[in-house]
Amino acid sequence: MAYNELIKNFNRIRDYMREFYVYGFKSREEYKRKSARSYDDERRRVESWLGDYMGFRQTPEGKNVFLSIDSRLSRHNPLYKAWKARSFTDGDMTLHFILLDLLHDPEQGLSLGEITRRIDQDYLSGFEMPRVFDESTVRKKLKEYTEAGILHTQKQGRVVLYFRTPDPVPACSEALDYFSEVLPCGVIGSYLLEEQTSHRDLFAFKHHYITQALDSEILYQLFCAMQEHREVRIENLNRHRGQASRLRVLPLRILISVQSGRQYLAAYCPGIRRMQSYRLDYILSVCPLEPAADFAQRRVQLETMQQHMWGVSMQGASAQTEHISFTLRYGDGEAFILQRLEREKRCGTVERLDDHTCRFSADVYDAYELVPWIRTFLCRIIRLECSNQQLEHQFRSDLARMYRMYGLEDADAVS
Repeated sequence: MAYNELIKNFNRIRDYMREFYVYGFKSREEYKRKSARSYDDERRRVESWLGDYMGFRQTPEGKNVFLSIDSRLSRHNPLYKAWKARSFTDGDMTLHFILLDLLHDPEQGLSLGEITRRIDQDYLSGFEMPRVFDESTVRKKLKEYTEAGILHTQKQGRVVLYFRTPDPVPACSEALDYFSEVLPCGVIGSYLLEEQTSHRDLFAFKHHYITQALDSEILYQLFCAMQEHREVRIENLNRHRGQASRLRVLPLRILISVQSGRQYLAAYCPGIRRMQSYRLDYILSVCPLEPAADFAQRRVQLETMQQHMWGVSMQGASAQTEHISFTLRYGDGEAFILQRLEREKRCGTVERLDDHTCRFSADVYDAYELVPWIRTFLCRIIRLECSNQQLEHQFRSDLARMYRMYGLEDADAVS
């Protein structure tokens, strides 16, 4: 089969791009899930979109490819190009232009029967071997365009009339520029930006989280379910076991890390009667189910829990919280330490003890989530306490081992 840049199934492309350019930087020989030919076809397809952003490294295992993007030079997410390479049939394109031509006047609506009749008489009758569109095909396309907002309907008695939705007022390109690179489902803003006659790039991003673009379809389906208060069945991948499981959950909120840009689904699981969080890039599919009567109640429950959540971990959320605190000492001219604590404290509190000493404390469900952040204050910590004795012991042990590694005299004192 000849290589084609366009794609029909985005999930397959999403899988390849994550495996090679996001997670593992695998070589051709390491990828065993598909044939070598399938790998080569998908690699060429991806390179046709991302050729200017790819790097190569030769290793003993083979040649590894990876994304190499300089945010100072690239103002827009290059992964959006994958979404704009969807394939379509000749019938899709023919019917698209016929329908938009038939309904070009937003004030004039037509019924399904009238649209089908005029397609045959006005558009296809002049061909010797015309393409035939039955009423069922036309109805499905009209329904698709109505759900997408391209058309809208109006009932006159028992007849449904279809109207073309008027063109919207041109959006502010500056707002779209920001939205497309920062907010969830930014690919929508990228599409709208292409409709602008002129556009000047205004924003550059020090931390540009581009890989979330691959999860846009999953994110959109979850947003739709939350808007309709529906439960969903998700297919969730366990990367350690390499297996996927089907879970019935009630999606409540999308949580996005300000440090990594990683997106998580916070959901209630009726089967185990507790809250859970799931990484969006591990969710393979979303199937909507029936509406849940307790959506508002579960949303309030999650908001209450978030008062004791540092990140997304809900381990032990049904039990008692863990108390953690540490005291800092900083020198003259280092008031920015206190300012940083106030800015980054999240659900914790900051107490100023004197001009050079302050204490941070928090009651959280999972104190281990704070450890990476606490380590960034390491040289100024003079005291650390945690109700989780295992965490406190591990922290002190790691610190003592680091002191010994660098030959510091205080190695024995910190343990």
